[in-house]
Order: sequence, then structure tokens, then C-alpha cells
Amino acid sequence: MNLFDVYPLFDITPVKAQGAYLWDEHGRRYLDLYGGHAVISIGHSHPHYVKRMARQLYNIGFYSNSVQMPLQQELAEKLGKLSGYEDYNLFLCSSGAEANENALKLASFHTGRRKVLAFKGAFHGRTSAAVAVTDNPAIQAPINESENVVFVPLNDTEAFNYALKVHGPELAAVIVEGIQGVGGVHAPEGAFLKEVAAGCERVGALLILDEVQTGYGRTGKFFAHQYTDVKPDLITVAKGMGNGFPVAGVLIHPKIEAKHGLLGTTFGGNYLACVAALAVLEVIEEENLLENAQHIGKRLNEALRQFPGVREVRGEGLMIGVELEEPCAPIRKQLLTEHGIFTGSSSDKNTLRLLPPLCIGAREVDTFLSAFESVLHTSTIQAN
Repeated sequence: MNLFDVYPLFDITPVKAQGAYLWDEHGRRYLDLYGGHAVISIGHSHPHYVKRMARQLYNIGFYSNSVQMPLQQELAEKLGKLSGYEDYNLFLCSSGAEANENALKLASFHTGRRKVLAFKGAFHGRTSAAVAVTDNPAIQAPINESENVVFVPLNDTEAFNYALKVHGPELAAVIVEGIQGVGGVHAPEGAFLKEVAAGCERVGALLILDEVQTGYGRTGKFFAHQYTDVKPDLITVAKGMGNGFPVAGVLIHPKIEAKHGLLGTTFGGNYLACVAALAVLEVIEEENLLENAQHIGKRLNEALRQFPGVREVRGEGLMIGVELEEPCAPIRKQLLTEHGIFTGSSSDKNTLRLLPPLCIGAREVDTFLSAFESVLHTSTIQAN
């Protein structure tokens, strides 16, 4: 049997990782400024994380959600405290797509409605409902196509209010990313996000904030939407939540009533998942990683703006999109092959994404900036 070939792969085989670095089978070291799609939050193989996981595995690794698991309540309390959402409830699952699926279901259950308003450039996952609210027909099979989803441009207040006027009584939810990641690191403006929240309240729809990429300190706040005073009805989290272990969740406003059998999952909230998520929160708190994300992100942002060939730098904290004057694929390849630096792409062919571990320091930033400047210089010479 062969693997189903759906991923274009780099010819690199990582065998070890520590902090912000990876090593391949030949011993070459790579600087990881992508974190495996924003997953590595506290750094690869963090000692506290490794100890917590190993200790738990020696005790018990898994049982279903049919027994008492105090670790789940411990995680809910810790997450509520650090995120500022202590009065919300938590449903645990295993991936960002699954979190968004369950958030959409809860909105539909709560309102009795079926339509959802989403935004151009959005990416919310590849499962049934999540991919239906993702603005990419190429990854939607015919079974995923839905008349229940309405797309409007991000930050277009007039288009949003018109959509509310037409579809308001039918809307179960409005779903928006804290910052669009795959879409090219485009953020909802603060005033626009407030307008969206007010519009939801006006028509009785729930506001879902997809913080799958932007949560857990990625932007320098625990959640990206906390740069405003908006409080969503549902917040989805995943990626950096487990630092590589599959764990995700939905933070749920207390007005949304829980009922036995309403939602369910086999693997969500298992012992290892909870310990992974707790270890991440403990390290974030102990090592002040939110502050580090703000500080290092600002340093990166300001430096990148000075480089010739850079059209725009977008994002907050350590979620940065660098829009170039030219396609970024050759730049990314050169950074990887010649300088050993992983970076990311987006649906915008000119935008390179930086999503490093939140523990990254000034030394790693300087290494990247030096390499990036060199690659841009080489690209300019070749173009001329």
C-alpha cells in the first residue's frame, strides 16, 4: 500500500527538534519559522511538556468520555483564567476543523436556523460544515456545496449590513477568523469586528471567532479578537493548544445550554490531550510568552518594513504576513535550501507567512533577517 498523494513535500526528513530548531537525518539544522502551520507554540520538545506527557503516559493514556476525568476540568479552569473567559464553558475535541464543525452545530441548535455568513478569503477547515464556510471551491466536493452559506468581503461594512438585511432572520451564525491565516494574514479591523458583533446581536445570530491559528498567544494577546472589546458567543481553538498533540476546543457562552448527547467525540479531551494543553498553558504563563510574542513580533515587523521588495507587512505578534513585489515561492525555497529556514505560504502567491514558536528570541530573528535580506538582494540582481 502507498500513501494517498495529496501533499507536495519538501525533500527533508526531520528526526529531532528542540526549541525553534529542527534537525534532519543528515544532521543539518533548520530554523523553524513556521511551526508546522502555527502548531508549535512553546517550542519543540519543551522539557516541561515532555515530562508532563511521559508521566501521564505511564499512568493512563486513554479512556472514553464515559468516565470522570478531572484533568478536563483542570484544563477548563486554567484556560478560562489565562484567556479571560472564566464564565464560559469548554467542549474538547481533536482538531480545528472539528472545533469549527461543533461551533456551527451549536449555533444552529441554539437559534434553530441554518444559514451562516462567512468572509471572502476565509479558511475554517476541510470537514463538511467547516469547508462549506471556507472560501475555496477547489477543496469543496459537491457534497460540501451549500446554499446555506453567504460570503461577503472582509472589512466591508456596507456589504455586511446588506447581507444582514437580506438574510438576517435566517442566520444562525457569523464566523470570522481572528486574523485570516491561509488567506494571507488579513485582520478584521477593530471597528468592523464591533459592527459584526452588533449586527449578530441585532438579528439574533451567534458570533463565532475562529482563533484556531491566532489563539494561545500567537498575536501577543491570548486571542486576536482581544485587541478589541468584542466578546464572541463561541471561540474555537486548536493548533498551538497542544504544541503538536491533537487537541482542540470550543469556548461556549453560558447562555448556550448544554444537553446530554448534543455534542460528542471519541478522542476529544483524552488524558494525553489534556496534559498537553495544560503543559502549554503552564509554559505560556511561566515564561511570559504572550509578552515575548508582542516584543519579538514588533521587532520583526519593523525590520521587515525596511527591506526593498517588501510591499506590505501585516499581522500581530508572531503571526506575520510579508507581501512581496513578486511571488514568494522562489524566496521560500532559497531560504530553506540555502539558509535552512522554514517559512510558510498563503493563498496569496506574493505573501510569505511567519508563524514561529512563541519562545523565539532575538538571535533567531537576526538570523532570519540577515538571510532574508541576502535572498531579496539575490532576487533583485537576478531580476535585473
